[in-house]
Amino acid sequence: MSISSPGIGSGIDINSLITGLVSAEGSAKSSLINIKDAKYQAEISAFGSLKAALADFQVAAQSLQDISSFQQRSVSSSDTTVFTATADETAVSGDYDVEVVQLAKAHKSISGAAAFSSATDTVGSGTLKLTQNGSSFTITVSATDTLEDVRDAINNAEDNTGVSAVILNVDDGVGGTESKLLISSTKTGLDNTVTLEVDEDGDLIYGETDELDNTGLSRLSDAQMVATAAVDGKIKIDGQLISSSNDTFASAIDGLSITAVSVGAGESLSVSLNESGLEAKVNSFVKSYNELMETVNSLSSYDSETKTAGTLLGDSVLRSVQSSIRNLISSEVDGVDSRVNTLASIGVTTQRDGTFVVDSDKLSTAIEENFDQIGEFFASDNGLANKLDTLIENYVNSAGILDSRTDGLGRRITDLAEQRTALAIRLTSLESRLLAQFTAMDTLVNNLQSQSSFLSQQLASLPGAIDPNK
Repeated sequence: MSISSPGIGSGIDINSLITGLVSAEGSAKSSLINIKDAKYQAEISAFGSLKAALADFQVAAQSLQDISSFQQRSVSSSDTTVFTATADETAVSGDYDVEVVQLAKAHKSISGAAAFSSATDTVGSGTLKLTQNGSSFTITVSATDTLEDVRDAINNAEDNTGVSAVILNVDDGVGGTESKLLISSTKTGLDNTVTLEVDEDGDLIYGETDELDNTGLSRLSDAQMVATAAVDGKIKIDGQLISSSNDTFASAIDGLSITAVSVGAGESLSVSLNESGLEAKVNSFVKSYNELMETVNSLSSYDSETKTAGTLLGDSVLRSVQSSIRNLISSEVDGVDSRVNTLASIGVTTQRDGTFVVDSDKLSTAIEENFDQIGEFFASDNGLANKLDTLIENYVNSAGILDSRTDGLGRRITDLAEQRTALAIRLTSLESRLLAQFTAMDTLVNNLQSQSSFLSQQLASLPGAIDPNK
């Protein structure tokens, strides 16, 4: 007779026994797999942190590759409501007296005494030629075209040189309204004055006096339009008059662009090297480098008190990154003034933990004495920023050593997962085998006990048998 639950026959807790045996068989191997998995996961995370820190530092290096950003000038206007100014890297330090004499204005012409009763009045036929700064475009006006049609033809002309047209509806002086065409240059200055020439249909010779009468299309000729003259912008710098077709004076002083805002005198313009801006760039670079080194130090650290090591302590890749960058930043930059061809020469030195410290006084002196040369140290083709960018790219690109190392760790983790699956299968098989073996043992014990009980009963029933209970 079979038993329904392991251990009934023998009295042994077979399920607990099997569980203990299987656990003993698998726990050591499972623990080893888990330890390796945790180690590989931690290393992947560590390499991710290192790559992110390198990428951030690379961005900081790339921001230093534009040499013009190192050579900025500071420009100040004593009154920005009168004029403003900007400077490029060629501007020379200095102070100037500035007066805004007049602001530039655009030329305008409006139809004169011979106005139109409405915008839908026809204007006559012929051609209207508009000339501006040596360039012309012509529109053709038919006998059915209205003042609105002329306006639209001017505004929509593909070869329009910079002229706009609008219709003004104004009082006619007797209680009604009349329409006038306003022609405006879209550009200020005398050079952009607009002239209007009419060749009215029916004229025998272009330009004859009959085309300048006060009827038909001739009403839109220069002779019949009322003009508001264009005006050039004018400023004085240290008493010298300078004109511009607009309110921007881009070449009055080398490297400076002055924009007139309103008429005013007695103002001053000051140009100086943007030393504070350059100092801020150097300090920002140092901050970015120190953040990278803090990450490197954390990953490679060892706490003797807690006996805790950084995840990448002793790792060859981390050592390679650290030594390569340190060697580069401590080297001289070729082709740069020897007074500022190293970081140390401008007051940036390395501390024992690998981070930078800035000697502010030395940096300020270097900037004051070698302003433009410091930009070359960082941003020239052979400069520190370009070298760092190239070096770091070798580490952080998708084919770089960091991704290769991470991919290798990923493959190890995959292998561990396969080992974990194989172990689970092996333990399941062991459990089944042990269960079968112990079940067989339990059945045997149960049978032996049954036989023992039967024999005891038979022996007790024999004549002369002694009752063990008496």
